[in-house]
Amino acid sequence: MTALTDDQLPPRQQHTAAPKRKSSTKDGYQRLHADIVRGRVMPNERLVESDLIDSLGVSRAAVRIILAQLENEGLVIRELNRGARVRMVSESEAFEIIQTRAALESLAAQGAALHATDDDIRFMRNLLVEMRGYLDSGDLLTYSDTNSKLHATVTAISRNQTAARLIAELRAQLVRFQYRTVLVVGRAKNSIAEHTEIVEAIAAHDPERAGTAMRIHLSHVAETLKDTTGARSQHTSQVATGPSAA
Repeated sequence: MTALTDDQLPPRQQHTAAPKRKSSTKDGYQRLHADIVRGRVMPNERLVESDLIDSLGVSRAAVRIILAQLENEGLVIRELNRGARVRMVSESEAFEIIQTRAALESLAAQGAALHATDDDIRFMRNLLVEMRGYLDSGDLLTYSDTNSKLHATVTAISRNQTAARLIAELRAQLVRFQYRTVLVVGRAKNSIAEHTEIVEAIAAHDPERAGTAMRIHLSHVAETLKDTTGARSQHTSQVATGPSAA
């Protein structure tokens, strides 16, 4: 007996392809946000609506909502008749962002010192152990990622939701500069000492000490970024003008 094909079957017996599931606006936002923050979509890269509809699996209306939200967070620029692109953060602005983060994260560290539990302290100390291991093995990129995790943990422990939201937005804008400072010779070794002081101040439930330790740490990050910016500018000038500029 010959099997019937789908188009020969009665309507109730025909196999119908499952409709492609549309992503929610929230899912689409989270995916594009992660792509920008992790550097998969580069600064100044154009964000074409039709491409985003396909890649995110959302409607055109959802894409516009997503782009508007990312614009509010400083990650995207939308221009009349030119569409949207990933915002480029200048080096001078990056320096200002770190200074602002220092104030907010100092406040978060103070809150963490007030609210940290024994489990919180144990978790942060374990992160320090991981950071030392990555430093010893020369894996500075994973060290930097774990560094970010420690900062996020301190902020979460603080229970300051406003500070957490603002810090997350500021950190997201620094994707271009995430690894630059830790790659400076000697910086990672100083960084681990600074993070240890932050964690121990929180463990001691000393808000003033914790806030000061965080402020000092991020001031050193800002200084290192400023130094690398100056070195890059000097190198660019020497290349442009030739050996006589040295």
